[in-house]
Amino acid sequence: MTQDVPDAVVPSAGESPAQATPAASRRIHRRLYDWVLHWAETPYALPALFILSFAESSFFPIPPDVLLIALVMGARTRWFRYAAVCTVASALGGILGYAIGYGLMESIGQRIIAFYQAEEYYARVMDWYSRYDYWIVFIAALTPIPYKVFTIASGAFHMNLLGFTLVSIVGRGTRFFAVAALLYVFGPPMKRLIDKYFDLLCIVFVLLLIGGFAVIKLF
Repeated sequence: MTQDVPDAVVPSAGESPAQATPAASRRIHRRLYDWVLHWAETPYALPALFILSFAESSFFPIPPDVLLIALVMGARTRWFRYAAVCTVASALGGILGYAIGYGLMESIGQRIIAFYQAEEYYARVMDWYSRYDYWIVFIAALTPIPYKVFTIASGAFHMNLLGFTLVSIVGRGTRFFAVAALLYVFGPPMKRLIDKYFDLLCIVFVLLLIGGFAVIKLF
């Protein structure tokens, strides 16, 4: 992988994507999105999928679903392989985020949090951990909640590493295998649906999951 991210997608010194104007922020994310997507047309698609999935768990802003969808649509019979690569790489990247929070919070972790202007969001995580423990990591792994904030926080709060890793694998695996399997079964119509309603579908899934546990507890 030799191609660099285009200069146009990099914010000015000291500026995070959230600090840019809304129009500029959209352009930055669109250019990053297109840059990620172009790897599907290269011989390096699978390594790119691994690296993207790994990096997104600790610092990179574009989710690997973008490339995963493109690859599955280009070779639907390989859906299981692509989803497995995403899951393994993302879980390993989560361990990197955990290590940053555990031993490098002051030097690196705080900078990542500040880059995404997630300081207030990060401050709430401590309360969520005290209430939900591993469940909040699972929800972050599955949904549009910024997973990188939780991988770093898990290390900073010294969550059990084995438990964190297992929950990450289950949450990330559920997400990536569901996306890939739906694309394999339904093809282009499902791709259009996922592209348009991905965040909403994740939130609905979590609400159904929470509702299911509430019913179990009730009866």
